[in-house]
Amino acid sequence: MVFRGLTDFVYFWLFAHRRVLHQVETKKRLNRIFGKQWIGLWLALFTFLLTELLAAFPALTESVYSRGFYPLVATALSSVSRWFPFSLDDLFYVGLIVLGLVSIVGLVLRRIRWRAFFVLWLNSLAWLYVFFYWLWGFNYYREDLNERLSIAESKPDTEAFMTVLSGLIESANAAYVEVDTLDVARIDSLVEDSYRQLSAFLEIDYPAGVRRAKPITFSGFFSKATILGYYGPFFNEVQLNKHLLPIQYSVVLAHEKAHQLGITGEAEANFYAWLVCSNSSDSLLRYSAHVYLLRYFLNEAYSLEAYPELVKQISEPVKADFRQIREHWMTLRDEKIDDYASKVNDAYLKTNKVEQGIDDYTGVVKFVMDFSGDSVANKRLQKLLNP
Repeated sequence: MVFRGLTDFVYFWLFAHRRVLHQVETKKRLNRIFGKQWIGLWLALFTFLLTELLAAFPALTESVYSRGFYPLVATALSSVSRWFPFSLDDLFYVGLIVLGLVSIVGLVLRRIRWRAFFVLWLNSLAWLYVFFYWLWGFNYYREDLNERLSIAESKPDTEAFMTVLSGLIESANAAYVEVDTLDVARIDSLVEDSYRQLSAFLEIDYPAGVRRAKPITFSGFFSKATILGYYGPFFNEVQLNKHLLPIQYSVVLAHEKAHQLGITGEAEANFYAWLVCSNSSDSLLRYSAHVYLLRYFLNEAYSLEAYPELVKQISEPVKADFRQIREHWMTLRDEKIDDYASKVNDAYLKTNKVEQGIDDYTGVVKFVMDFSGDSVANKRLQKLLNP
């Protein structure tokens, strides 16, 4: 390049300098938007878009995530968390609360600026969102139970409902066992054996990890909200309330293990727990399952004219166990905490496209009715139980 004079050189220098400044400013703007501090936010946005896609294509979710990616995640996480006798998820949540309190105190004392406070919280929530869905939450968008287990849906029929309920009452009466003590290790082994035996029918990739049950660290507080157990998705852990009665332990354990196996819906987890325990070789597991399910059926039957007669069919020992369970949890329950926890759980379930919200728990009645009316599905189950 040849400059004809000083003027040309000055113009060229100004143009080049302006271009460099423009490039620097552009780079700064891009860093402000796509810099390291916003990686979590962009990943959260990507994850949200992915949830919408997977919700629209449950078969894709089932094959790629629930039956492909998730079993690997469950195996990896549970292989680590199994070595800790305490709940890593509880510790994680406590850490989040401490972080939140420290950041608020820092803001009040002006040790943290508003912008830094905002970035910290936004990033923390974004990463929580990302990890929740990638480690477990995408299972919310898999195929529903009827399609997954090839169980035909039945039409509502009061007569059929009464027949199943009467049979359930008979089963509970016949299976009654008196329970005072509990061998936790034995119960865990029996539940695992039953899941292993029924894995083909339940369409689960057994074992998909190690399911070591741990006590909820703050069981007293959880009891006030009548929370019997919960599944921790961040470390693939099953947590059970220390105040569980022996008669409840096995079926609640089976319910939380269903969550660990990738079953997100509460009604579906209830169905898995009932099926696994009611088909166990152990009398305690069978009785626990019948009592657990009977409560949901009786709630559904409450408005029926025949309800008083149905209750009369329940034996006195079984009625005594119902009273014991109710009195036990009512003694521990705090009405305000329970109501608040129910609202939070309801919002959580609806956010994950569980339209019934907290009422989803009672959906187990529908699944049991569908299963009871499907002779083909029952035959498939019997072949597994009696090869």
